[in-house]
Amino acid sequence: MATELKEKWAREEELRKKDAEANDLPRVKMSTTQGDMVIELYENEAPDTVGNFVSLVEKKFYDGLPFHRVLPHFMAQGGDPQGDGSGGPGYNIFCECYREDARDHFAGTLSMAHAGKNTGGSQFFLTFQATPHLDGKHTVFGRVIEGKDVLSKITRREPGGLSAPEADRILKAEVIRKRDHEYLPNKTP
Repeated sequence: MATELKEKWAREEELRKKDAEANDLPRVKMSTTQGDMVIELYENEAPDTVGNFVSLVEKKFYDGLPFHRVLPHFMAQGGDPQGDGSGGPGYNIFCECYREDARDHFAGTLSMAHAGKNTGGSQFFLTFQATPHLDGKHTVFGRVIEGKDVLSKITRREPGGLSAPEADRILKAEVIRKRDHEYLPNKTP
């Protein structure tokens, strides 16, 4: 497992180097109750997922929503208007985790949450550490490039728990950079 993770990380470092040289990937600033994060979006490897996310951000869909599920040493999940893990935008998008060029899960990764193939919509999660068991199962579509300390401060909570603390929230999400084309969700039939 350690060798496989090292190989995946070496590939990721190369991709990040190319991303930095091109310096044209979309970015979203996510202001939360714990502070601000800047997230770079992997449009090259997950164009439909990024199109959906940017579209939702531009519609202010995420503003005010909680990080409803935050598990220690794992991830912070948000993007559910119901606040309990059952909600979405009213449609599903295609999963891009099966693409040959799909990115892998490392600390600070932004990935699409779903209940099965092609059931993603608006819910996403941000990982606290490498989570290789999710590779090929969830679409990685970005990473935190500023504010990793903010990610680590998000209150841990399991929804429905007997004493779940109040959830941290996304106060505002805004696109701060994007490519020159329209961003739309590619919805499943």
